[in-house]
Amino acid sequence: MEPLIGRLRRRWKLALGLTALGLAVGLVLVIAGAAGLAWTSTEAFCIGCHEMRDNVYAEYKGTIHDTNRSGVRAICTDCHVPREVGPLILRKMRATFEVIGHLRGIIDTREKFEEHRQMLAERVWKRMLETDSHECRNCHKEEKMKAKLQSEEAISRHQRMREEGTTCIECHYAIAHDEPEGDGPVELRERLKIPLQPPRAAASQDAAGTTMAMKDQQQQ
Repeated sequence: MEPLIGRLRRRWKLALGLTALGLAVGLVLVIAGAAGLAWTSTEAFCIGCHEMRDNVYAEYKGTIHDTNRSGVRAICTDCHVPREVGPLILRKMRATFEVIGHLRGIIDTREKFEEHRQMLAERVWKRMLETDSHECRNCHKEEKMKAKLQSEEAISRHQRMREEGTTCIECHYAIAHDEPEGDGPVELRERLKIPLQPPRAAASQDAAGTTMAMKDQQQQ
């Protein structure tokens, strides 16, 4: 009969081996998952299908988000994919339905794409209305805006954003892509009854800068 110590030693070796194997497999899956998320967030991947390359990407080329005096570009994922891990993974999971749409050829011609343009735009607008234009704010920091360099109209609208809870996409849409012929984000908010964001205090560097700049422009 095998000694007790021998049996215990063999079981410990088996347990350690299985644990090491599990850790190795887990590590490989984590690395592969991270690599997959990174790869599917590249511009090359986004325009890998002709639906995106020949339509929205062609419209994006030459816009201020593509080429500008500073040379800083905002690619597809900067505007359409969250950076936080949880929302990022959720967005990638939802993207599987877009793959199904690609395989079914739902927008595989220019004519089909134009038929769906309003629906596609509203899907993006709805998410941005609900998240307070979260992806816009990854680059555009409200507290870093210099009100004195803005137009009177921009100052007024940014003041309204702070006081009433409106959000970026309600004014800044159809910047990188052609504008649909139907309703815009404001009408979409009203139709879907999407609530406004909570009012917030002025976040400008010069505390009352927005109000003062507005007064200065009105006096000029």
